[in-house]
Amino acid sequence: MNDYKIPAATRIGHVHLKVSNLQRSLDFYCGLLGFELIQTYGTDAAFISAGGYHHHIGLNTWQSKGSGPAPANAPGLFHTAILYAERKDLAQIVKRLREAGYSLTGAADHGVSEAIYLDDPDKNGVELYWDRPKAEWPRNEDGELDMYTRQLDMHGLLALAD
Repeated sequence: MNDYKIPAATRIGHVHLKVSNLQRSLDFYCGLLGFELIQTYGTDAAFISAGGYHHHIGLNTWQSKGSGPAPANAPGLFHTAILYAERKDLAQIVKRLREAGYSLTGAADHGVSEAIYLDDPDKNGVELYWDRPKAEWPRNEDGELDMYTRQLDMHGLLALAD
């Protein structure tokens, strides 16, 4: 198509979600997952982050207050992926979710990463994961990245949380 490539240092800075109930979403993202509330914007929006960044996630009810979840079989967001720095960090949030009785929708070892999946209160998909060091990523015989989906060693992961 063309020779332009986005600069390698480019990162996705934040995601902004339409939610039906702002407080319920704050209870999930801040109360359960541990994000920090940075700012509210009136009564219909909030900005939250990890580590004091201006915001990693925006939440608003501007067009969605009181509504149901988006249809699963329509175009839209599949999930928001939240990257943890260390495997132990992922283990600790999995333990926290289990202790809270929060249901997971899946868990997987992708070779490059280990991930768990759940839905927020509005059925927006959420992936919580950590990346293995790049030198450990699986490669095929041609040296190309060879990601996969295999069963996550949940027992081994949770052993790090203690």
